[in-house]
Amino acid sequence: RVSSVLNRDVKQFGKKHMFDGSEETCWNSDQGTCQWVTLDFPRTVRVSQLHIQFQGGFSSRLCTLEGCRTGEELVKISELYPADSNAMQISPSPAFQVEETVLDKLKVTFGNSTDFFGRVVVYHLGVLGERL
Repeated sequence: RVSSVLNRDVKQFGKKHMFDGSEETCWNSDQGTCQWVTLDFPRTVRVSQLHIQFQGGFSSRLCTLEGCRTGEELVKISELYPADSNAMQISPSPAFQVEETVLDKLKVTFGNSTDFFGRVVVYHLGVLGERL
């Protein structure tokens, strides 16, 4: 699930584009202050790395990761400080540390967008780890 899609145009800017492996497609949020992506995994996973690629000028200065097991409340895992660039950003790096966590649900909140209107554009979102 995602917080919003630009002009509700899911065909062109929907969440599926973060995971399709294409450099030509992206998820583009609508404007607003806190945008987010929630991932519900079909099985329990141990998350150890996050890969994210923004469009420069439409990135987030702060990404908060929250996670939980089924039936539990979300708990803060990490705060990440991505660069405002088009480059793929991979944890762990100095500003991009993900604490290894066992969970069934992961929420990435994009706070403090570099875009004046609060829009976020993500070309790739990858969560690495192992199924348990």
